[in-house]
Amino acid sequence: MENVLIKNANIVNEGNVFNGDVYIENGVFKEIAPQISAKSPDVHIFDAEGKYLLPGVIDDQVHFREPGLTHKANIETESRAAIAGGITSFIEMPNTNPQTTTIEKLEEKFEIAAKTSYANYSFMFGGTNDNLEEILKVDPKKVAALKLFLGSSTGNMLVDNPEVLEKIFSSTDLLIAVHCEDEETIRKNTAEYKEKYGDDIPIELHPTIRSEEACYLSSSQAIALAKKTGARLHVFHLSTAKELALFTNKIPLKEKKITAEVCIHHLWFSDADYKEKGTLIKWNPAVKTSKDRDALLKALLKDKIDVIATDHAPHTIEEKDNVYTKAPSGGPLVQHALPAMLEFYHQGKITLEKIVEKMCHNPAILFQIEKRGYIKEGYYADAVLVDLNAPWTVNKDNIAYKCGWSPFEGTTFKSRITHTFVNGSLVYKNFKFYEVRHAQRLTFDR
Repeated sequence: MENVLIKNANIVNEGNVFNGDVYIENGVFKEIAPQISAKSPDVHIFDAEGKYLLPGVIDDQVHFREPGLTHKANIETESRAAIAGGITSFIEMPNTNPQTTTIEKLEEKFEIAAKTSYANYSFMFGGTNDNLEEILKVDPKKVAALKLFLGSSTGNMLVDNPEVLEKIFSSTDLLIAVHCEDEETIRKNTAEYKEKYGDDIPIELHPTIRSEEACYLSSSQAIALAKKTGARLHVFHLSTAKELALFTNKIPLKEKKITAEVCIHHLWFSDADYKEKGTLIKWNPAVKTSKDRDALLKALLKDKIDVIATDHAPHTIEEKDNVYTKAPSGGPLVQHALPAMLEFYHQGKITLEKIVEKMCHNPAILFQIEKRGYIKEGYYADAVLVDLNAPWTVNKDNIAYKCGWSPFEGTTFKSRITHTFVNGSLVYKNFKFYEVRHAQRLTFDR
């Protein structure tokens, strides 16, 4: 592992932007100061030339499709795309095939990631209607969280037994992360429109089927149950303005027992985009109105929403190019999430400091991840250099996802990720990947 000196960087960290140098030794930030001299002749020196140095992004919700769905993606290909997007750590979901609902299947995924991942990794354990015994075996110090689907989505891991749900909430010390959509509402709406249109329901009706009410009903019930049982709850991918009333910004994140996430697609797209993008922007929960989108950004800035994630969930273009009822929900996002947020910075909608807080610092706080998410002496040296004035256009030639497409195709971003460091090693530079893997399993301070 090389020792690295990054000179003349604009460092974005803990609410400040300051010019300085960063020395990395044995994969750890050793020194951060206005000026640092090389300690020995074998130090690898990078002149940042005033580019912006951010902590590596931590993405708390990805679907990398391995095992069992590897025609769409796998841990190797998608972690590679992640580092191209400045994401140096990810937490992956359990709805693979087989599902990650036993300790044995969980450890198998860790073994795959140890061999193939380019980014630091952890996994969520999946809860079902009948695996409480396995849930209770999970060591909270070794696993990111427990994932529950309270609305069915890809993989159909729906937990719909109220008694089981309360028992899970009452019994586990794990952070519980939930997908909240009310299944009964969705089924009723789907049946109604299927009767009218058959399988070829207009995609514009997706947010009517997976409606605001379906989201609010489910998330409000999950929060009520968390308050009743004292469980630690994290609500994934908020998509509506109505749900925001359920969350608070009155206490620091470290003290919150109920937290919230927003995803890139719900900040970027609105229902007006269905006409052009079609099923490429079919997600669960659905992309909703511009009013919802604007309210989500406002809540993010006011700290009612705690983290930004991707819900990266690739499918092949052939799978997406189907009639409504057969086109799966989800899309690839890890490579383009940070560039999209930096676009909002250029538009004056968010500061660099806030982007770093929501994509780097807060996931580390929320999941109690050890020594990551900050540019801080003694922390693992996950970092990203960004050129804020290097426009590039998303196209097939520079898309790193195995599925080979992106909902951002044709979009020109003003900012480019020029270098990505994982545990002090340069793994990516200007659309070029280095075939080195220094990724580590995430550990948790619990």
